[in-house]
Amino acid sequence: MPGTAGLSAYRQTIGATLSGRELEAAIFTKAANLLKGCLAHWDEKDNFRRLGEALTYNQRIWTIFQDELTKADNPLPIKIRENILTLSVFVDKRIVDVMAHPEPEKLAILIDINQNLAAGLRGSPAQ
Repeated sequence: MPGTAGLSAYRQTIGATLSGRELEAAIFTKAANLLKGCLAHWDEKDNFRRLGEALTYNQRIWTIFQDELTKADNPLPIKIRENILTLSVFVDKRIVDVMAHPEPEKLAILIDINQNLAAGLRGSPAQ
């Protein structure tokens, strides 16, 4: 499973060439792609492991994002931070729900949220 060290290494590796917003967008895109991979391989025997890794990665990046949003020096307007934090509570609940009761249709909203966030960070429409 990707750990905190793995996430840090990922940040360092791609962070050398990407701006902060581009890096965040790349991380959310990776999260969406990991979940898409689970959908594509749902009926395969190792998908439970793959799903666990994807959900853990999503949970970690959202926790980091939540931490950043609650810092006093965060430059985003308070209302935007509150809205994203509210969204993050939904994401947390959905991740726990999928962990407890895995069903492929539950992943779509997580994929959409990650893709839309990535697109917003890039300043482009979601694909």
